[in-house]
Amino acid sequence: MLSTALAIAFGLVTAALALTLWRLLRGPDKPDRILALDTLYVNSIALLVLLGIHLDSALYFEAAILIAMMGFVGTVALCKYLLRGDIIE
Repeated sequence: MLSTALAIAFGLVTAALALTLWRLLRGPDKPDRILALDTLYVNSIALLVLLGIHLDSALYFEAAILIAMMGFVGTVALCKYLLRGDIIE
């Protein structure tokens, strides 16, 4: 039962990654692209967590935490640049 649920979840998260990548490339303006980039790293975190469950390894969960921290900092930096035009004051 778990293997079936994991296979379905892998397919759905991969489809979400593909659609988010499409929005990142086709986004009409900069805020849409920043939001797509934020969603892209959240989906990659979900994919890593699913892979960690599938392979029964804690290493993937640590990698997901690192991506979450770096993604948050990146999103904040991009939003600050978009609002002010400068990251470091």
